[in-house]
Amino acid sequence: MIFDIYTAFWRDWVVLRHRMIKFILSRMVAPILYLVAFGWGLGRHIHTPGGGSYLDFLVPGILALNSMNISFNSLASLHGERIYHKSIEEYFVSPISPLSFAIGKILAAVLRGLISSSIIVVLSYLFGADFTIMPLFVFVLILNCAIFAEIGFFAAMTITSYEDMGRFNTYILMPMSFLCGTFFSPERLPVVFCYFIQALPLTHASLLLRSIGGGHGGSLISVGVLLFYTAACFYLCARVLKKAQE
Repeated sequence: MIFDIYTAFWRDWVVLRHRMIKFILSRMVAPILYLVAFGWGLGRHIHTPGGGSYLDFLVPGILALNSMNISFNSLASLHGERIYHKSIEEYFVSPISPLSFAIGKILAAVLRGLISSSIIVVLSYLFGADFTIMPLFVFVLILNCAIFAEIGFFAAMTITSYEDMGRFNTYILMPMSFLCGTFFSPERLPVVFCYFIQALPLTHASLLLRSIGGGHGGSLISVGVLLFYTAACFYLCARVLKKAQE
C-alpha cells in the first residue's frame, strides 16, 4: 500500500516539479497584497489585544487561510477528470488501490500547501514579522492542509458541475476565509456567531498558529478538534470512493 500511495503522490509531484517556478511566483502575489494592504497599510492603525503589531497577528491567519485554499484547490482538477474527461476510471482499474490513490492525492495537495506556506513565511520575515516556528507549528499547518485537501477530494468526487464547485467555494470557503480568526479575533463577533465559528477547523488552525507563533504554546482542545476533522473528513473520502466504484 505504501508503494501505491507513493505512485499516486509521485505523479502529482512530477507535474508540480515541472511547474515549480510558475507555482512559486503565482503563490507570491496574494500574500504580498495581504502583507502590504493589511500589514503595512491598515495594520499601522490597529492595536492588537496583546500589544504586538497587527502584522504579527495577521501572518498566522494568512498561513491558515492560504494553506486552506491551496490544499483545497489542488484537488479541484480531480472534478474535471471525473465529470468531463472521464479519466478517473483509469485510476480505479489500475493496479493501485483506490484508497491509496486518494491518500497519494491528498498528500500531494498537502505538499503544495506547505510549499506555498513556506513562501509566505519567507515573505513575512522580509516584511518584518516576528513569530516563532517550531515542530508543533508545522504539525498544525500539516493538519490544516490535510483537512482541506480531504474536503477538496470529497467535493471533487461528489459535485457534478463546475458551477456547483464554485458555489462550494462561495458558501463554505469564503465565509471561513474572513470569519475564522484570520484577520480579527472571532471573540469580537456576536455570541451566536462566535459559537458557530468556534466549531470550524480554520478557526482552531488560526488560533493555534497565532498562539504557537507567539511562543505561548497551543490548546490541546484545538489540536484535538483538528485531529477529529482530519479523521472525519478522511472517513468521508473513503465512503465516497467506495460509492464511486459501485
